[in-house]
Amino acid sequence: MNTDALKSTAASLVAKGKGILAIDETVGTITKRFNALGIESTEDSRRDYRSLLGGAPGAGEHVSGAILFDETIRQATLDGTPIPAAFKQNGIQTGIKVDKRTYDLAGCPNEVITEGLDGLRDRLAEYRELGASFCKWRGVFKITADIPTTTAIHSNAHALARYAALCQEQGLVPIVEPEVLMDGDHDLQRCGEVTAAVQKEVFSELAAQGVCWEGMLLKPNMVIPGKDCPTRASVDEVADATLSCLNETVPHAVAGIVFLSGGQSAQLATRHLNAMNQKGEQPWPLSFSYGRALQNEAMAAWAGDVGKTAEAQKLFLHRAKCCSAACLGEYTDELEAAG
Repeated sequence: MNTDALKSTAASLVAKGKGILAIDETVGTITKRFNALGIESTEDSRRDYRSLLGGAPGAGEHVSGAILFDETIRQATLDGTPIPAAFKQNGIQTGIKVDKRTYDLAGCPNEVITEGLDGLRDRLAEYRELGASFCKWRGVFKITADIPTTTAIHSNAHALARYAALCQEQGLVPIVEPEVLMDGDHDLQRCGEVTAAVQKEVFSELAAQGVCWEGMLLKPNMVIPGKDCPTRASVDEVADATLSCLNETVPHAVAGIVFLSGGQSAQLATRHLNAMNQKGEQPWPLSFSYGRALQNEAMAAWAGDVGKTAEAQKLFLHRAKCCSAACLGEYTDELEAAG
């Protein structure tokens, strides 16, 4: 394991004012989103859409990397350039989602386990040859009065740690994503308690596997009330609760925090990130690894029409610029409106 190379790559992914674009939806997921907009989902249309984002002129000024799905990393742009190479020309590193999917966790009703460890070492080596420099694995945790159980937390944390160790062995930076879902009526405090319990267990397992903190990134949820909670939280309350949780659970040596948007609107996810970065210096860079919060406006504008590529790219670049400003604590209503 070349720790210097891992540290360099991880640091570059959270370089000042930069974050990560998540375009790693499975074929089934992106097909549902395309269908809702009347877009036919084919290998070509999925390639065209993801190439549109990663190839947007100047995107590399705000986006350091893009997480791809297996299909995309093997595709080429219309001029025959492999997508990882095309993105690299635009200043964007290639990442790859390597977990398979979630399955019911035996003995734990309403809880799931993420699978995909079998054969992962060989898959990582292949992805590295295809141009990947980092990877992502997502563990999922639901909140009710009774869950997550300690069994579900431990099982998913252990899988995340094994994945991360294998990534670093293969010279790839692991993004570790323990997502506590927004689904439910839990309040801010309950989300904070569960998120802290999950992250403590994740880092305990990562330490047991010998994962290098400086060569990894954490992709956590923000501490936020459930979607059905009658009591909402202010932007400042979310920022304070999230930072309190992170400072309680995350080693200071971790290379960076890249938040998921988790179903928040693009503007709200940006405001929350901005508020955190206005709270003073933290032990780690606080950045983004957004999917829908970066994509939704561009996808709707494009709607499968090649003639609308420039319009869609303009919307994507504006959203990326806003997120970039939030990484610096410089996002404003005026900047939002300027798009």
